[in-house]
Amino acid sequence: MRLAVASAVVSCLLVAGCGGSGDDSSSADALSANGATLEELWRAPGDDVAVLPGTEHHLPGDVRVSFVVIDGQGRPIVYPTARVWVARGLDVAPFLESTAKLERIGVPGGAEASATHIYVAHLRLPTAGTYWLLAEPEGRVKVQALGNVAVSESDPPPDVGEAAPKSDTPTLATVGGDASKITTRVPPDETLLQYSVAESIAARVPFVVTFASPKFCESRTCGPDVDVVEEVARRFEGEDVRFIHVEVYEDNDPARGYNRWMREWGLTTEPWTFVVGADGKVAERYEGVVSVNELEQAVDDLLEGRS
Repeated sequence: MRLAVASAVVSCLLVAGCGGSGDDSSSADALSANGATLEELWRAPGDDVAVLPGTEHHLPGDVRVSFVVIDGQGRPIVYPTARVWVARGLDVAPFLESTAKLERIGVPGGAEASATHIYVAHLRLPTAGTYWLLAEPEGRVKVQALGNVAVSESDPPPDVGEAAPKSDTPTLATVGGDASKITTRVPPDETLLQYSVAESIAARVPFVVTFASPKFCESRTCGPDVDVVEEVARRFEGEDVRFIHVEVYEDNDPARGYNRWMREWGLTTEPWTFVVGADGKVAERYEGVVSVNELEQAVDDLLEGRS
């Protein structure tokens, strides 16, 4: 997933690294309190770097934005929280301040990604457009990470409140028990291959479905998503909720492109994870990596809301 930023900023961040932020000794917090522009906040003491985004599909409203922050020496920043400012441009003051929470990627002992943690922020962005985002992890080492959040009027994947496509996704039963035909995970995630999306909607049973390819995932953060869904499935064992994994490529071959289930859901990237209620409508959607904590809370909320 690519970050869209102005070419001058890209040149500074990625080629030169920008080093420190000049001679201004004011902290970003102090500058923000005084009505500084986003660019002035970015130039507070510390490394000036680019946000490495984990999401690129955003719709107006409560927008979930995930990202990684790497300092000027290429080291990931993993402080528990990060301050976040959002503005309409570099030369104006932020209209929104928030906090991003650090989330662990994957599960202990599971698949590994090149990043072990990711920041997640929930931002109220009411209209479509391109916003500038500045993130400063809260810790001893000061780093200001700059990037864009593009919000579209609409996008193909089903949004919260919309009906989930009634996809007849494959199960172990439909492939004669040969898990290798419908999953690239090793060992096979057989607990996630028991039910199809279509039969779960017909049965009016809430479910979680993740579209992911553990073997062929190209993002630096997406490899462990199936592990996350499997772990959450274990935590809800015995509850009336299903967990489903769907591979993304035709015959598990990237050269053949995305399969029909990806197309039915309007997905052009992976992974994606959806939480769907008994009414067949999307309750939550997660582009890119989702943490165990996030997904467990979403399923809890879904089951509580149903009762």
